[in-house]
Amino acid sequence: MRKLRFNIMINTDKQKVWRTMLGEKTYPLWTKVFMEGSYFQGSWEKGNEILFLAPDENHKLLGMKSTIKENIEFQFVSITHLGMITDGEVDSTSDEFKKWTNCYENYTFTEIGNQTKVIVDMHVPEEYASMMVETWNPALELLKSLCES
Repeated sequence: MRKLRFNIMINTDKQKVWRTMLGEKTYPLWTKVFMEGSYFQGSWEKGNEILFLAPDENHKLLGMKSTIKENIEFQFVSITHLGMITDGEVDSTSDEFKKWTNCYENYTFTEIGNQTKVIVDMHVPEEYASMMVETWNPALELLKSLCES
């Protein structure tokens, strides 16, 4: 397992950053860096399940089934993964999914003057670390652009 951290300063208040990062209409705009057509189904409320989805080249759904472990509005969100989605089906028993057991993504929003610092902390299987390093910084740059426009 590998722990990773990414952060960015965005020139606006944390409420706007929060709403842009987690909003149903704006989430797909910055997460397309990970996979074109990315979106979520469900709720960001604490205790709720949420699906992170995207169609593959054959239009079958891929993604993760997760739960929102914590949600402190405009401050912090913690996501824990429950199962992978392959070909539109949830897989929570395969060896591939078991690599994600106890993995998390945490988003922290801190207002500093008239800027917001976004920190993404995550714990991922080693073989996914390089992909995360390659995609999170461009995704955060896109989020910044959306928030500041």
